[in-house]
Amino acid sequence: MSSVIQDNLLRVIMAQREFVLRNRLRVARAERDLSQERLAELAGVTRQTISAVENNQYVPSALLAFVLAHCVGKPVDQVFTLEEARGDDEGRT
Repeated sequence: MSSVIQDNLLRVIMAQREFVLRNRLRVARAERDLSQERLAELAGVTRQTISAVENNQYVPSALLAFVLAHCVGKPVDQVFTLEEARGDDEGRT
């Protein structure tokens, strides 16, 4: 199978599935003894944004995800993970 066909097949499969972005930001922040307020200052966002991300009420942009991971001293894939949505994930991000 050619690479182009494989890429297109993967796109079709991925388009039929729903994913959610999970995070361990609260845990990573606690490990660094950072308050939501301090992390917000370091990342250039509001405390409310940090709270919303931690509570899965807001999905950060890719840039913000990298910035937040950097601020807590971890690689982005140790703070944020992509998971396939389950039926009980409806309405959650």
